[in-house]
Amino acid sequence: MLVFWKEKLAFLSVPKTGTTAYHTALAPHASLVVNDPPELKHAPLYRYNRFFRPMFEKTGGGDIETIAVVREPISWLGSWYRYRRRPFMVGQRNSTHEVTFDEFVEAYMLGKSPSFANVGSQARFLEPRPNGLTVTHLFRYEEQAKLDQFLKQRLSVSFSLEKENVSPEIPLSLSPSVERKLRNKCADEFTLWEGATS
Repeated sequence: MLVFWKEKLAFLSVPKTGTTAYHTALAPHASLVVNDPPELKHAPLYRYNRFFRPMFEKTGGGDIETIAVVREPISWLGSWYRYRRRPFMVGQRNSTHEVTFDEFVEAYMLGKSPSFANVGSQARFLEPRPNGLTVTHLFRYEEQAKLDQFLKQRLSVSFSLEKENVSPEIPLSLSPSVERKLRNKCADEFTLWEGATS
């Protein structure tokens, strides 16, 4: 997570949405950079609401807006699947070397996913809070130019991105039956992405 105090903006880091590259590029301009532990670097909206927002309000930053990136759900799952197929993952419990992409997505949809498919949820990460807190600016991963333009204007900085934390390139396809099941069972994930309009 990055916080830009003067600009009143907190950048939440949804995993597998390219935010590590933004962290690297924008960290020199941020007032607060949260790199570790991962639970805080990738603090979801509920954790931001519980821990960071009250602190900001007490120090005069109550009107801080939030920004996040959301990725098309099948692409997002594909990125996780490929990421867990890196060579050194062979034999580890989170490895996807022994399963197909269909099997990975099927496992993801279980009530209690096995470790290799336990990757969280973008919808839960950004779920509005009972106190009314929502993500102020939500951008699609696939529309990076819009995000870049927003950040450059809002922060009055110029920056360039380097590829970081990239999943291996592996051709993937999801069978129509599994895709239908995913779209039905995880409709909130698709609704979130489709509603990203910033």
